[in-house]
Amino acid sequence: MSVALRSTGWRCFSCKRLIYQQVSIQFKKMNMYAVPNPGIPGCPPGLEYLTQVDQLLIKQKVELVEALVGFESNNKYEVRNSMGQNVYYAVEENDCLSRQCCGPMRSFTIHVLDNFGQEVITITRPLKCMSCFFPCCLQELEIQAPPGNTVGYVIQQWHPFSPKFIVANEHNEPVLKIHGPFCGWSCLPDVDFEILTMDEVSKIGKISKQWTGLLREAFTDTDNFGIQFPMDLDVRMKAVMIGACFLIDFMFFESTN
Repeated sequence: MSVALRSTGWRCFSCKRLIYQQVSIQFKKMNMYAVPNPGIPGCPPGLEYLTQVDQLLIKQKVELVEALVGFESNNKYEVRNSMGQNVYYAVEENDCLSRQCCGPMRSFTIHVLDNFGQEVITITRPLKCMSCFFPCCLQELEIQAPPGNTVGYVIQQWHPFSPKFIVANEHNEPVLKIHGPFCGWSCLPDVDFEILTMDEVSKIGKISKQWTGLLREAFTDTDNFGIQFPMDLDVRMKAVMIGACFLIDFMFFESTN
């Protein structure tokens, strides 16, 4: 009898152990994209995952109140990989007065968090007038990763018709350029902003605003964006490209239709 009990107890223990192992394996599979390899030399903490990707999808979350009554709320975004898995979550920090009075021209701070709630990127935009007739009030962003450590800037170049930006490193030295289409943001369902080398000879990627459907485009200002860049691009510049995507959204696609 005691032998049978010990045998039964051992089988129960083995079953439990097997279940725990299976649950652990499933948990790791679910979070393998969210748990980066720690300690990559030269990589800011929290950006390790970006070393493994050459494209990202940024989806703005639909706000029901904003869609129904036009009351502008803080923007929220999900940053996903090519398989649709959430990699980061971004939320705008702002005050109600700025959102309602300044609209898409408003200053903002966007906090980018990983799947464990740790802030890995901070994006700051100062308040500046936005008009092609005022070249002294060009848009700019500062990107920090982690917060407090500047890794780059996005600086608008003056042009009367086409959107142009300089992507600079932490020393404000130009590294890349971003060129948008002539009047493209209001004429086409899909709009590409090309990422170019400084000599404008090679196209190395793009930031694309993607069509989200007639009803959603007509009644909300929520947008989907795709970012493509070389796999071996400096991870700091990949973080700057995420910031550039948010700036492009606010400048050209944020106005409620």
